[in-house]
Amino acid sequence: MSRVVSLAPPRRPGPDLGELLSRVVRGDQEAFAALYDAVAGPVLGLVRRVVRDAAQSEEVAQEVLLEVWRTAARYRAERGEVLPWVLTIAHRRAVDRVRSAQAAADRDRRAAAASHGGSPYDEVAEQVEGRLEREQVRRCLRTLTELQRESLTLAYYRGYSYPEVAQVLGAPLGTVKTRMRDALIRMRDCLGVNA
Repeated sequence: MSRVVSLAPPRRPGPDLGELLSRVVRGDQEAFAALYDAVAGPVLGLVRRVVRDAAQSEEVAQEVLLEVWRTAARYRAERGEVLPWVLTIAHRRAVDRVRSAQAAADRDRRAAAASHGGSPYDEVAEQVEGRLEREQVRRCLRTLTELQRESLTLAYYRGYSYPEVAQVLGAPLGTVKTRMRDALIRMRDCLGVNA
């Protein structure tokens, strides 16, 4: 009989986020420090993918964690787990920051156009180009295997780290890394991006 031997170090279970959050509700600063350590990475990863500016991403991540401290009592375990709740807050804050930046840029563009008497570029063409690019990404995602698409979705759209993707998919970390590398190569080729 053959045995499977794992070369990876044994996984240590993470902290019980629900328990930490219930202690945060009672004002336990040590519990918040542990909760912060557990969720700061995924929060920053998700925010960075949405905001795309490192400095603003760090600001938004701090705002999110401050909001978690202030609103911990609003969390309801029956509606889902703690990390998705925190990531939902992070996503909303990140989208708000992008919208705010976009609104400011639009105001500046309108002011510049009004002072110069014309539009500096064709807004309709830019919107169409953006839609075409999104559709091309969707089309390329459809060319991936289900496992590759699932791995990329978890990592790039949900903010999971490679070890978290491996845990969610129940696959070895090396397998997940290989899937994602192959998927990214296929996406690059499909999108016609030069390496």
